[in-house]
Amino acid sequence: MAEQHTHSSTWKSKINALGPGIMMASAAVGGSHLIASTQAGALYGWQLALIIILTNLFKYPFFRFSAHYTLDTGKSLIEGYAEKSRVYLWVFLILCIASATINAGAVAIVTAAIVKMAIPSLTLDTGIVSTLIMVSCLLILASGRYKALDNVSKIIIVSLTIATVAAAAVAMSRGMQMKPDFIEPTPWTLAGLGFLIALMGWMPAPIEISAINSLWVTEKQRINPSSYRDGIFDFNVGYITSAVLAVVFLALGAYVQYGNGEAVQMAGGKYVGQLINMYAVTIGEWSRPLVAFIAFACMYGTTITVVDGYARAIAEPVRLLRGKDKTGNVELFAWNVWVAGSGLAVIFWFNSAMAELLKFAMITAFVAAPVFAWLNYRLVKGDKRHKLTMGMNFLAIIGLIYLTGFTVLFLLNQTGILAAPK
Repeated sequence: MAEQHTHSSTWKSKINALGPGIMMASAAVGGSHLIASTQAGALYGWQLALIIILTNLFKYPFFRFSAHYTLDTGKSLIEGYAEKSRVYLWVFLILCIASATINAGAVAIVTAAIVKMAIPSLTLDTGIVSTLIMVSCLLILASGRYKALDNVSKIIIVSLTIATVAAAAVAMSRGMQMKPDFIEPTPWTLAGLGFLIALMGWMPAPIEISAINSLWVTEKQRINPSSYRDGIFDFNVGYITSAVLAVVFLALGAYVQYGNGEAVQMAGGKYVGQLINMYAVTIGEWSRPLVAFIAFACMYGTTITVVDGYARAIAEPVRLLRGKDKTGNVELFAWNVWVAGSGLAVIFWFNSAMAELLKFAMITAFVAAPVFAWLNYRLVKGDKRHKLTMGMNFLAIIGLIYLTGFTVLFLLNQTGILAAPK
C-alpha cells in the first residue's frame, strides 16, 4: 500500500479515483433525501435546515474514516472491527442483515410506486414491479460487478444533481405557496422528536454505509489503485454532493408544499406521488416528467447500491468468521440475490406496514449511529501514517456528543421519563 501514497496527485488522477464516493452518494439520496428531507421542508419550511446541515457535518468524520482507514491499511472497516473483537463483527452482521432486509424492501417498493405513477397505463401490481426492478438491478450487477455499478452510479448522480437543482430553481422563482391564514408549526417539541430522529438516522445515510463504502474503496483499489489524497477527494465529492442535495430537497418541499393547505402524506410511496402532483399544480403540468425522473433516479440509484452494498457488508463478516481468504464473485452474487429476495419477501408479506418499517429502520439507524461512530473513530485514532488533524479530531468528538445526546434524549422520551406530567 505504501506505493499508493507516493503518487503525485493531478486532476486526471483525481477523476480516475472517482467511484466509491459517488456510489455512497447514490445510496444516500433515496429515503433520506427524496422523502425525509422533502417532507421536512413540506412540514416545517426552512426550520430544519440547520439540523440537516449539522447532521451532515457531525457525521462527516465517521464516514470519512472509512476511506481514511482503507486507503491507509488496505483493509476494510469490517476487518478493523474483527481485529478489535469478534463481538463487534457479530453485532455488525446482525444489524446489517436486519437493515438489508428492511431497507431493500423499502427502497424497492418506493421505486415501484414511482414507476406506476410515471406510467399510469401500467396495470402490474406494485409487488410485480418491485420484482422487475430487483431483477434489473441483479442483471446490472451480474453483467459487470463493480464496474457496472460504478458507471451506473455516476450517470445517476450527475443527472440527478442537474435535474434536482433545475427543479428547485424553478420552484424558488415561483416563491412560497403559503396561504395567508397558515399558522407555522414548530418541530422543536418532544412530540416531533421521532420525526427528527428518523430524519437524522438516514442523513446522509445510516453510518453502517461507511463500512460498505470502505468495501467499495477496497474493490476500487484492487481494480484501479489511487493515492490517499485522490481517494479522499473522491469521498469528499460524494459526501458534499449528497449534503448539498439534502438542502436542495428541503427547498423543494418548502417552496412547493409548505403551508399550501394540503396535508403531507407520510408514507414514502404516497408522498412521492403527492410531491409530483404538487409540482404539476404549482409550476405546471410540464414539470411532472422532470420530478418523476428525479424521484426515479433517486430511488433506483439507492436500490441498486443497497443490493450491492449490503451484500458486500454481509459477505465480509461471514468470510472473516469462517476464516476464508476472500469472497468469490459467485458467493457475492448469491448474497446480492439474498438481499434482493429478502427485500421482496418483506414487500409481499408486510406491504401494508412498509411505511412503519421504513421509519423503524431510520430510527434504528440513528440509535446505532454512536456505536459505529465510536468504533470508526477508534480505528483511525492511533493511525501513524495519516494522523488526524486537531480539527478533525475535535469534530469527531463533538459529533460523538451530538449523536449520543440525541440518542439518549430520544430513548428517555420513548420510556416516558421526559413526558409532560398530566
